[in-house]
Amino acid sequence: MTPPPQIYINDTTLRDGEQAAGIAFSLDEKVAIATFLDTIGIQEMEVGIPAMGRDEAQAIHTIANLGLNAQLLGWNRAVLSDIQASINCGLKRIHISVPVSDIQIQVKFQGQWAKMFKQLQETITFARDHGLDVSVGGEDSSRADETFLLEAAQFAQENGAFRFRFCDTVGILDPFTTFEKVRKLVAVLAIPVEMHTHNDLGLATANALAGIRAGAVSINTTVNGLGERAGNAALEEVVMALRQIYGLKTNIQTERLLELSRFVAKTVNCPVPPWKAIVGANTFAHESGIHAHGVLHNPSTYEPFDPKDVGWQRRFVVGKHSGRHLLSQVLQNYDIHLDASNSQLLLNAVRDLSTQLKRSLTVDELLTLASQEGLGVAII
Repeated sequence: MTPPPQIYINDTTLRDGEQAAGIAFSLDEKVAIATFLDTIGIQEMEVGIPAMGRDEAQAIHTIANLGLNAQLLGWNRAVLSDIQASINCGLKRIHISVPVSDIQIQVKFQGQWAKMFKQLQETITFARDHGLDVSVGGEDSSRADETFLLEAAQFAQENGAFRFRFCDTVGILDPFTTFEKVRKLVAVLAIPVEMHTHNDLGLATANALAGIRAGAVSINTTVNGLGERAGNAALEEVVMALRQIYGLKTNIQTERLLELSRFVAKTVNCPVPPWKAIVGANTFAHESGIHAHGVLHNPSTYEPFDPKDVGWQRRFVVGKHSGRHLLSQVLQNYDIHLDASNSQLLLNAVRDLSTQLKRSLTVDELLTLASQEGLGVAII
């Protein structure tokens, strides 16, 4: 199937992202993140769980009054008091989550699926009677009986839901299975399907894209992939993959993705691993001699897109895997020019120190090596 031309990002950093163990946003932090997401063009945000009350409800109410361009949702169980809490926060759009797998229905509704349907109907009706738009999510859709999943999604549609969320709640799917499951769902529904994928097997972004390929039109994301257990589909990965692989527009200012990533990482006090896709420090850093030589001649040899597209600048670093060409290129920036023999001597010293330190060298370390007496390097 061909993906639709426009995909909507419904970012849930402020809800599912904050549910990561050890993460807690203050009111000011929630407001700042919501404002940042809105500024770069995120179309929709799941801003929290109103039923938690107190500080959470205050933060949601504050965000709801900011006048943001993004649509805002609150997350709810199929419980009337949850819906009332969302109303009290000033929300106009809500999400209602219900279990659809046997194991989840057994735990949360004692196996009484009819009771689950009854509560879902009551809460949708109550919300719509109060002027709310309602999205419904099938918790654990990936492990649900396929016939029952379709029935639950159709039930939500018949009772007035504007969208159905397919949830790979424990991140067990692969992209091929995801495609097949979501394709069947899209085929029977008149309302849009949204993807909610977890990263327990490292496949959250891939499964989200598979759902889009199957006809879903909305994706839940979190900044840096923040979320419960192994996290969720990362905003920066999803947006860039949609653009680079499918040529799909999200109308998001990708040039600020790095800035957003760093802001959230600082807020949660969780540094981004250097090898993290799109926003990791090594994303556009080149050390290997073969790679650096190629990039110096033509960046597209070893870069999938321009670093500026996501707020990065290309970096060349020297270390164990560097070659003489890169070493000379870096030193030329400091008006240091080496002949061939001295270049090899310095490269040997670079590799030795890099191996000892277990990392690439800083510029100061490189310049110190180049000027050390007795090294045999002639600076000409």
